[in-house]
Amino acid sequence: MLQPPPLDGDREQLQKSDLRWNMSRWAVTHPSFVWFLMIAVSIAGIAAYLRMGRAEDPSFTIKNSVVTVGWPGATPDEMQRFVAQKIEDKIRETPKLDFILTYCIADRMVSIVQLKESVRGKEVSDIWYQLRKKLSDIRGDLPSELIGPIVDDEFGDVYSGIFAFTGEQFTYAELKRICEQARRRLLKLQDVEKVDIIGAQQEQIIVEFSHRKLSTLGITPQQIFDSISRQSAMLRSGSIDTSEDRIHIRVAKNFDGIAEIEAVPVEAAGKVFRLGDVASVRRGYETPANHLAFFNGKPAVSVGVVMSKGGNVLALGEAMNEALSDIRKQVPEGVQIETVSFQPRVVEASVGEFLKSFLEALVIVLVVSFLSLGLRTGIVVALCVPLVLALSFAVMQSIGMNLDRITLGALILALGLLVDDAIIAVEMMAVKLEQGWNRLDAATFAWTSTAFPMFSGTLITIAGFLPVGFASSTSGEYAGGIFWVVGITLTASWLVAVIFTPMLGVSLLPDRGNHSNHGNDQVFQTVFHRSLRRAIRAAVTYPWLVVLITFLMFLAAVFGMTKLQQQFFPRSSRTELLVDVHMNQGSSIGATEEMIHRVEGKLDPYLPKSLRPTNDEAVAGEVLHYA
Repeated sequence: MLQPPPLDGDREQLQKSDLRWNMSRWAVTHPSFVWFLMIAVSIAGIAAYLRMGRAEDPSFTIKNSVVTVGWPGATPDEMQRFVAQKIEDKIRETPKLDFILTYCIADRMVSIVQLKESVRGKEVSDIWYQLRKKLSDIRGDLPSELIGPIVDDEFGDVYSGIFAFTGEQFTYAELKRICEQARRRLLKLQDVEKVDIIGAQQEQIIVEFSHRKLSTLGITPQQIFDSISRQSAMLRSGSIDTSEDRIHIRVAKNFDGIAEIEAVPVEAAGKVFRLGDVASVRRGYETPANHLAFFNGKPAVSVGVVMSKGGNVLALGEAMNEALSDIRKQVPEGVQIETVSFQPRVVEASVGEFLKSFLEALVIVLVVSFLSLGLRTGIVVALCVPLVLALSFAVMQSIGMNLDRITLGALILALGLLVDDAIIAVEMMAVKLEQGWNRLDAATFAWTSTAFPMFSGTLITIAGFLPVGFASSTSGEYAGGIFWVVGITLTASWLVAVIFTPMLGVSLLPDRGNHSNHGNDQVFQTVFHRSLRRAIRAAVTYPWLVVLITFLMFLAAVFGMTKLQQQFFPRSSRTELLVDVHMNQGSSIGATEEMIHRVEGKLDPYLPKSLRPTNDEAVAGEVLHYA
């Protein structure tokens, strides 16, 4: 049986195309340079992956600030009339302001300032700077006894590690001094922005006296206050000029211990008394306390480490573990250092999940490619995956992107898309080689017939993520990396498909010279292709049925979407439970502390033994109260 003459439409299309702009032909005709590019991209990708910052969440700007004013002895009504109204009027001059929420309690006023969702990045810090300036301008119009206004806008700080220092035989002051030593050690670590001490109690020197005793001696409380103030005042004592130098004379005014305070002279009615003879002097803490911290029910002072923007939290985790090992050797016996939260462990799990998903996707691609395309074609497709990722990592690292839950999620999402272009290009080459074309023409025709359709598909897929990338909201700022990562990855996939894939195909695809007499349609006579043609003919013959089935599937999708849970991100899988306890307005911190201990007691029996606190993973309760 005679074969039909070979069709030459594809060759005519190749001859009519402008080969000067054919990137695939250029790649095949410059093999040395292209192989060098492959090696360079691979090395750059590996280096970028190792140097990229690691974090749990991407950086985004918190658009809230809290303005706090203290006025000891003021009632809520006085705070409202003399302080809150003036401060609110000034805050309303803040640009891009959304709303203000103010509440006044005894001795304190708090205003929560919220900016519009469209504000981003550096503009937010500039607005808070302007807010501080405006509040400073009205400081003279407010009562002189005010403490503040204080603007707190550091809500974006995330602790990479929180470590609790406890010791039954140690006071809060001793634990605080130990934490300060640990703080100085941790501040020396690379990528550490700051280290906060959490739960430290403010030390005070308490002077107690009996009014009856003072009356008997003819001493007023003000005389005691004046004597202490004069003794501790920092005043210039003078200087002596010589022929060469100026020598400053200073009189020591600093108290060094309780004994020196007790020795302060108090003059009354022509007599001089020692302060220790008329009053009791002792050390103590601020009462009532502003906040208390407990770890497993024990009083604690904690240290929180904040990583600098763009840092590698995995490297920081190793450095923190090493530093803590040194700190544990230096602290006094009886002080325990426990890990409350350790973010590097969470990030390491996220990166491990990506690597696991990547390997699974690569195995799936290999299996499917080998089964459907053959051994050598499957190898070409498999080699394109690490090249695409390497090029993507190099670009991401150069523009300052980190590996976090957003970028990792986008990379996992893109794994299923980045091999499409390579499969199309190498399959076109394989078909043309089956038809008897030489390797150069097969690679050239892959560009001519598929490059621009692939590029159009890439742009359409990237455009689907545009709303996330350019959303003027906090959600868009947080999740905008999805658009950029998918865009970078798919663009890299297209470049690899039109430059590297033809070179790999020329090197690895089998020689099909013995098929030179086959017609152009000979390779499409398999069982699969014949079944596909029958399905296409049926769809064209009965278009109304295809439209009906499509419409029914659309309705089913809409119905199914209504049954799905509506949330922007899935719930966190971290083994943590946060309990917020709201007490009645004006409750004392003692009542709050008692309630927290009761909550901890209720939770403890339900905590599985496998989740009970260890040195690496623990449950902490923290009591916060603002008077």
